Amino acid sequence: MAHQRPAAGEEWNPGEETRAREAASVLVLRDSADGPEVLLVQRNPEARFMGGAWVFPGGSVHDEDGGPGGAAIRELEEEAAVTLGGEDELVPYSRWITPAEVKTRFDTHFYLARAPEAAEPVCDGQECVALGWYRPARALEEGQRGELSLVFPTIKNLEGLTAFASVDEALADARTREVVPVQPRVVTSDGDVRVLMPGEEGYDRE
Repeated sequence: MAHQRPAAGEEWNPGEETRAREAASVLVLRDSADGPEVLLVQRNPEARFMGGAWVFPGGSVHDEDGGPGGAAIRELEEEAAVTLGGEDELVPYSRWITPAEVKTRFDTHFYLARAPEAAEPVCDGQECVALGWYRPARALEEGQRGELSLVFPTIKNLEGLTAFASVDEALADARTREVVPVQPRVVTSDGDVRVLMPGEEGYDRE
């Protein structure tokens, strides 16, 4: 599995565990001749949290959003100028909780959505400074080469998308799955920093 140090802005938390803020993100998909592509946006490099990272459009849930689905739609429009017809176009896909060892934590709901046919994404130039459509395997390859800065949940969601040959296939699979919250753990050993998934050796050690 992929192990990596926390991204820029993911400060270690030596004290009491920080409460995870609810957030939402959208994996916008479109078909291509080589298989599904997903929209990634690059966070402003000057941002304190995850500056320069390539992520799926998303952000914190606000009271006026009415829940994570509303936040996902709002953030997608704000960051990438892509407008969905409503929450019924969102299919729950995964849910990731930032490790307790990190200071800034989120409980993020990830959704799949088909890109509207007329969609022409445009980054807002403030929170996000670039964007692009990527086949999941290509994004992972560029991440391994250091050409894209990818954070752990993005990597794991991209890995899951590599299994699908079309947007229809990805959406159909998502509609049948039970979304279970996943909270990785960051452990250090002899200076080596690793991210462990629940069930992996060492995850339950104190």
